[in-house]
Amino acid sequence: MELRGKKHCVVIIDMLNDFIGEKAALRCENGEKIVPKIQELIQFAHEHNIQVVHVQEAHRKNDRDFRVRPVHAVKGTWGSEFIPELQPDETKGDYVVQKRRHSAFSYTDFDLFLREEEIDTVVLTGVWTNVCVRSTASDALYHGYNVICISDATASQDDDMHVSGLRDMDIFGDILSTESYKKLAKKKFSQDESVV
Repeated sequence: MELRGKKHCVVIIDMLNDFIGEKAALRCENGEKIVPKIQELIQFAHEHNIQVVHVQEAHRKNDRDFRVRPVHAVKGTWGSEFIPELQPDETKGDYVVQKRRHSAFSYTDFDLFLREEEIDTVVLTGVWTNVCVRSTASDALYHGYNVICISDATASQDDDMHVSGLRDMDIFGDILSTESYKKLAKKKFSQDESVV
């Protein structure tokens, strides 16, 4: 297998206090297990000059989303902050996209940023696989990007939800493990220095 695309971006979706950890308002327990894999991918991306984007749910106080889900990740609160283990590193070029809907593309500057950086492939990680990761993947496809989802660096509340999200994305994207992505990316990018 050969990875698609000429320039990749590792995207970390909603690894925030209100999703990860015992005090989280919408806790995704399985999300705690993927932190090491995401850290591994971030380190790999930094070492290989691959863009890293942290997506941050940041709702307004009376957000319409709260009509169907509990209040969570309100902009400016502890719940909307990134977990300590996965803080963006601006010194290494990490970029933050704030969103109020499931998809990182919905009413944000994510698409504009990717186009400015000439990125054509998104590598998705984070929570929840069947909600925000899946929505972002669909919108990435609609905007003309290649989609890669990292199966062991994404999570949902339970395995059924996780597998359901992966199955949907497998229709139009590539589903890879962290190790498989790193191996294929090393091979691809060493052959095409214009990518990195």
